[in-house]
Amino acid sequence: MSVARDTLFRYLTLLQLIPRYPGRIATPVLKEKLAERGFNIDVRSLQRDLSQKLSSHFPLGCDDSEKPYKWYFDRDFQCHLPALDVPSALTLVLAEEYLKGLLPPVVVGQLSSHFTDARRLLDELASNGLSQWARKVRAIPNGMALIPAELEETTWQTVAQALLEQKAIDVTYLSRTTETNKHFTLHPQGIVSRHSATYLLAQVEGFSDLRQFALHRVKQVTLSDVKWQATEAFDIDAYIQGGAFGYRQGPGDVTLEAEITRRVAWLLNETPIADTQTIEALPDSKWHRLTACVPDDQQTLWWLMGMGANVKVIAPAAWRDTLKTNAEQVLAQYQESVTTA
Repeated sequence: MSVARDTLFRYLTLLQLIPRYPGRIATPVLKEKLAERGFNIDVRSLQRDLSQKLSSHFPLGCDDSEKPYKWYFDRDFQCHLPALDVPSALTLVLAEEYLKGLLPPVVVGQLSSHFTDARRLLDELASNGLSQWARKVRAIPNGMALIPAELEETTWQTVAQALLEQKAIDVTYLSRTTETNKHFTLHPQGIVSRHSATYLLAQVEGFSDLRQFALHRVKQVTLSDVKWQATEAFDIDAYIQGGAFGYRQGPGDVTLEAEITRRVAWLLNETPIADTQTIEALPDSKWHRLTACVPDDQQTLWWLMGMGANVKVIAPAAWRDTLKTNAEQVLAQYQESVTTA
């Protein structure tokens, strides 16, 4: 490959790595990502590419308030690198609908320029009807969905940067337990979006255990001068499967045995509760027998509660007792309400 072509491909790769504002990427991170793609240059050459070569032709901005400097495209920059095609545009429109019900607006907003590009492309295709796609496609949650908790844009940017660059952060955090602000130095290890909230998984300075911090309760956050420390042998998938967000009641799985109505049987035949489930029609009955190996967690138990009279749990016995007690308490509350009224 000639030097000129190599330089051209390096420029194109570099432009693809730079996010639109409010996203930013530090010079050392750009250098590392270029190296991963086969372009090994020194920091001085990279800075010259950015500040002299590319900035004169593209709307690049530089946050030089602290080192290392961070680069970004103007928020309204519309160049496609690479160009967006129709299948990708259709996918993005549907993805936007889905993500709006899952993530805070500021997080979805990080992709707003891509969503805008997708809608613009489809609007330009009025002759084949694709311009109507965005007005005819919706993604709805399964069951009641709470509105995602609001999250400050600066909070998301700083936390995401700290996680990417492996840096500690100093935060002011609203404790739900004490309802007071507390100050921590945190060492970010991961981010998990669950239902209507997004959580930072982090160690607190001076402690080795991993804790969860709801990002919408972070009131102030800055990068810390404290050196970042890793959680030993941390695996985010193993952490989640271990019940960190599922409120596990036991370390293993349990065998769920229950009688279910025909409607629930139909539902579970289409969308199983477990890979190992079996459903058999009971003789001379409108009920079916369900057997499945499921996690011993509160999530599954709450799902069973939501099924109400459509499910009769036989085993585990502890779950059957819990469901029975819960039903009795609910009935008692309604009876009490009628009496006091």
